[in-house]
Amino acid sequence: MSSSLTGKLRAFVFNPHNGPKVYQDLKAADVPVTTAECRSCADPCDQDHDDFSSRLDIDLDSDMIGSVKPYRRQVVISTGQTDWEKEVTEVEGTLAALLITANSSLGTSKKPKSTNDPLPSGLFSHTNAGRLAILNGSHRPFSRDESEETVIVLPDFMVVSGVPRTLAGAEALWKAALDPALDRVGVTTTRSDNLSTWVLPYSCLILLCSHKRRDKRCAIAAPMLEKTFQQYLEREGWEVHTDLHDLTSEPSLESQATSTTENEQLIETRLKSLHAEHKALILMNSHIGGHKFAGNCIIYTPRGAGVWYGRVTPHEIESIVKHTIIDGQVLPTIFRGGVDLACRGKKTLYDW
Repeated sequence: MSSSLTGKLRAFVFNPHNGPKVYQDLKAADVPVTTAECRSCADPCDQDHDDFSSRLDIDLDSDMIGSVKPYRRQVVISTGQTDWEKEVTEVEGTLAALLITANSSLGTSKKPKSTNDPLPSGLFSHTNAGRLAILNGSHRPFSRDESEETVIVLPDFMVVSGVPRTLAGAEALWKAALDPALDRVGVTTTRSDNLSTWVLPYSCLILLCSHKRRDKRCAIAAPMLEKTFQQYLEREGWEVHTDLHDLTSEPSLESQATSTTENEQLIETRLKSLHAEHKALILMNSHIGGHKFAGNCIIYTPRGAGVWYGRVTPHEIESIVKHTIIDGQVLPTIFRGGVDLACRGKKTLYDW
């Protein structure tokens, strides 16, 4: 091993949670991974960083790898809020609760697909999973009708608007975009609903758990992380949004293409162009699991890769921005797990 690589890996050796094995496992699974340290500043830090971990009961001992439950899709529902009832899917009349009902009635009980090429702990392919993960988000709906929601569908990197907050609306969304039989194109032709679909128009999506009524640790961490992400991204020349840009003035996919093939080509072309735009969307979201690992952060790229990080403080943000958001590589020392990260022959999570 070269002396430079030894130096880069030195931090892993002294890390009791994720060491060289995580790096080697990710690399062996064709995950773009970096040997860079997750923390750019010294300890103690001479920068203006609020290290909340020193005053919160953060689990610094447990292994974070494998703490992510596999899912087929993850949806983030517009609420305009940063905190919610403890169990968002149990609040009567909300789209989150209605989606649970729709998924139970329309979905199947098929087990996830088995694979002859098992991934290391923490990694999974969305096509081999069956669960629908339902989150509330801080973004506001596009519609002026207060009974309609705007939903981000992941890892598809799509936006569906005009979803009625009714069981019929939840079922329409499920049939148009969430049915496991559908790919990311969904159903954009020959539909009877009034839903509108767009590609999520950002180079990356950053989700920060802020669910105070579930656990105050993430609620304390999320605003500080948002501020620091914005600071470092803007320093790199990126445009940062903390609410989803209203897309209703732009043509929806339903209005642009007449066939599935045309839609596939349209979506792929748009997704491939997004990283060069240097635009990031940061949203707060409800419980994702692992509050003891606060701050919790998920980063999605247009290709559909989703990286879950834990124990994130403002100290780690500069490295996350440089190595994951800009360079498209995973930092092993704060890694919890991820979806569709393996990309054989590719150097970054943005490559196709």
